[in-house]
Amino acid sequence: MKSHILIVDDDPHIRNVISIALRQAGMQTSEAGDGTEGLAKAGSGRFDLIVLDLGLPEMDGLQVCRTLRVSDQTPVLFLTARDDEIDRVLGFELGGDDYVTKPFSPRELVARIKAILKRSGAGPVNTNGQGVLQTGSLAIDPARHRCLVNGAPVALTAREMGILNHLMMRPDQVVPRPSLTDAVYGVYVHVSDRTVDSHLRNLRAKLADAGCVDAIETIHGVGIRMGPCRSA
Repeated sequence: MKSHILIVDDDPHIRNVISIALRQAGMQTSEAGDGTEGLAKAGSGRFDLIVLDLGLPEMDGLQVCRTLRVSDQTPVLFLTARDDEIDRVLGFELGGDDYVTKPFSPRELVARIKAILKRSGAGPVNTNGQGVLQTGSLAIDPARHRCLVNGAPVALTAREMGILNHLMMRPDQVVPRPSLTDAVYGVYVHVSDRTVDSHLRNLRAKLADAGCVDAIETIHGVGIRMGPCRSA
């Protein structure tokens, strides 16, 4: 089945360029010209990823993402003419999965979208071949993008699932931050420490709210590892 991408941008030329590039890559596309229309279409639940312009009129991309994340964890790639780190970090804290600055290369945009889709829907499985990783009260099924704490679902973004999957594949190992960053964000993608910290903070908060307060441990000066994931 073709991946279905929603493109939300107020510039019809940019929507057309993105749509052509994605269709040539074998994907299906739909378009929206403003935040209100984008939210209405996103609410249908038919999309695998949303390309979201940050500088939309009336309701900007951050507002759209904030509203969307109340009930929807569809991966979001921000597209913007601004290159302010504060905007990038805030976008990640709201649940964005990646960030591309205009002007952009359609080829790079397609590559980033493919990478997000791979992380969100077809992650690696554990060594026993069952596809489900479990530590204490926490269990994930990366291929189905499912996370459970004590059997209750926890909604994660693609980046958060990528971090969790990478750590759970390496129980009892301390993963250096550069290795974690390369595995989750890509070797050739520059990601600031603040961005990684934002995703780790969001992930810890979601798991703690679900009752798993010690899921991820920071070993200062060394790296990150999975905790025992005891029930709160």
